[in-house]
Amino acid sequence: MNTLFSQRLEAVTAEYENLITLKNEPVLPGNGIFERYKNPILTAAHAPVFWRYDMNPETNPYFMERFGINGTFNAGAIKWNGRYILAVRVEGNDRKSFFAITESPNGVDNFRFWDYPVTMPETEDPDTNVYDMRLTAHEDGWIYGIFCTERKEPNAPAGDLSSAVAAAGIARTKDLKTWERLPDLKSKSQQRNVVLHPEFVDGKYAFYTRPQDGFIDAGSGGGIGWGLVDDINNAEIKDEKIINFRHYHTIKELKNGEGPHPIKTSKGWLHLAHGVRACAAGLRYVLYVYLTDLEDPTKLIAEPAGHILAPSGKERVGDVSNVLFTNGWIADEDGTVYLYYASSDTRMHVAVSSVDRLLDYCLNTAPDAYRSAALVEILTTLIKKNLEK
Repeated sequence: MNTLFSQRLEAVTAEYENLITLKNEPVLPGNGIFERYKNPILTAAHAPVFWRYDMNPETNPYFMERFGINGTFNAGAIKWNGRYILAVRVEGNDRKSFFAITESPNGVDNFRFWDYPVTMPETEDPDTNVYDMRLTAHEDGWIYGIFCTERKEPNAPAGDLSSAVAAAGIARTKDLKTWERLPDLKSKSQQRNVVLHPEFVDGKYAFYTRPQDGFIDAGSGGGIGWGLVDDINNAEIKDEKIINFRHYHTIKELKNGEGPHPIKTSKGWLHLAHGVRACAAGLRYVLYVYLTDLEDPTKLIAEPAGHILAPSGKERVGDVSNVLFTNGWIADEDGTVYLYYASSDTRMHVAVSSVDRLLDYCLNTAPDAYRSAALVEILTTLIKKNLEK
């Protein structure tokens, strides 16, 4: 083994272990709703050394990267066998994404990738790109992964190499290692950000959807949709209704989408979603929460105004700047909630709250009043209450 190879192997491995074992700390005092954590929990550098480098000195004498990792983001989440599991979207330097499983003993640091990425079976129409998997442990006994599958638009004009078609891919597993691919979800429009509800509704599988006129633009799609499916093995949504609407001059005027599947609480289904608006800097993605009825998950109970999480500090910078996105959270038995979110399509973070705190926030924070004057009335009422107590 040559000296250069040995030196670089030792240095890169040591740096990797230092990163993986770095203890994370909450950023205090926070806002009372949640605590952000100081360090990202996953970055491109968290990918195993034996993924990125050829470890053979004869075929890689300079110990250079042979497989470039561009980002680790938009991860689904599940508590499984006592471990905090993330199904991460890993993007190579070639822009293609794939899924990989990481696990942590405590949910906030020490995340390690499993040795091999997920081998996701393809349908008869192969995917060009797959990403943003939501994990749902359904009451039917399977763990489902619902993800976006992207293919080139077959009817695009000659020379158009950017037009694409999006659909919801469906796969299921019992061990997070071996996956069974089912046919893609069928619906009247393109679909991204599709989420499987964890329980049967009227004996059927229920999906949260985001109908779109095109690959990027929601167009006439009114917001977060809801549809029932008779057979998960041949999933088709025939009737779709909007349960969480887009609104003018709000955080979700351009589009919105369900994050992970909602958490079942004593006061309703607790939802985490993203909202998108256009601004001078481009598209701004933020996160918000809302609550729906236990018996009728399509019935809105409460929705605080504005975002619960928005890009902050270094989170603003990355491949797609000014973006927060989520498709995974975990509610522990003690009520602790781990909100996993990605910043700027580059890295993963965690914020920690609780079911009780999020319900309090949902039920006791004013909803959007949709007008500046009405907003001032809400603020004035709060100020008066505090000053005259």
